[in-house]
Amino acid sequence: MRFLIIIPAHNEEGNLPFTLNSLQQQNYKDFRTVVVNDGSTDKTPEVIRTYTDQDSRFQTVNLQKSAHQPGSKVVNAFKNGLKTQSMDEFDIICKFDADIILPENYLETLDNAFKNNPEYGLVGGLLYVEKEGSWVYEGNSNKHHVRGPMKAYRKECFLQIGGLRETLGWDNIDSILLENLDWKEIVLPDLQVKLIKVKGADYTIRPADYYGRYFYFLGLNRFLAYIASSKEAAKSRSISFFFNIINAYEACKTAKLELKISKDEQKVINDKRWKLLKKKWLKM
Repeated sequence: MRFLIIIPAHNEEGNLPFTLNSLQQQNYKDFRTVVVNDGSTDKTPEVIRTYTDQDSRFQTVNLQKSAHQPGSKVVNAFKNGLKTQSMDEFDIICKFDADIILPENYLETLDNAFKNNPEYGLVGGLLYVEKEGSWVYEGNSNKHHVRGPMKAYRKECFLQIGGLRETLGWDNIDSILLENLDWKEIVLPDLQVKLIKVKGADYTIRPADYYGRYFYFLGLNRFLAYIASSKEAAKSRSISFFFNIINAYEACKTAKLELKISKDEQKVINDKRWKLLKKKWLKM
């Protein structure tokens, strides 16, 4: 199977070499990598050039800097890289981040998983971060969800879900939509991917605003958004945090901000959330 790997990169001169080196060292060689330089002001373009000049499997796309909003910026860069390629040439479409280190058998293991399991639509490993000199499981999501920095989609699945959405919550929207189409999302725990920096560290949006906007753009109805907000507030043991999230959510609804999902997809997402809620909290 042939892999197309798209890597959005903005000011990643210190991290990107680790990512691209780990790709060059893969046991599996049949891939093409497109690094999308999203308006970098550091030496990211020079780093990219050292790979494109010596290895024909590496290409680049240069963009003007876009506004740094969680979700939409990285997907916009991804889409700009994707449209430079003919998808007919590839079997697997990958969205990788510019600050991860892949084990040498990463693509090889994905290839075997996809070939041997035609129902697999999305496959990835687990993220690890450095803590006190050791690499430990990141733990920001459950171990059955492929995290945004290392998504690998079977092309047919990718096309059926309509690709990636330029919105906050895109990396949960994809999971729900593909499952609704009877594809499977699979995490291979033996594939340990090192994450060099903590995600979201450079976002300027406040946590309460983030969650409120996230629940809105995920398409949650008011009831489910309020339930999700109460869960986040409970983690922080803060009633004010709950109301701040709700205020952000309601502000989005009042402004009627555009959703990147259809009414039917919104219903699928809400139905999925409701089923999970009944299973976990109502024991139904």
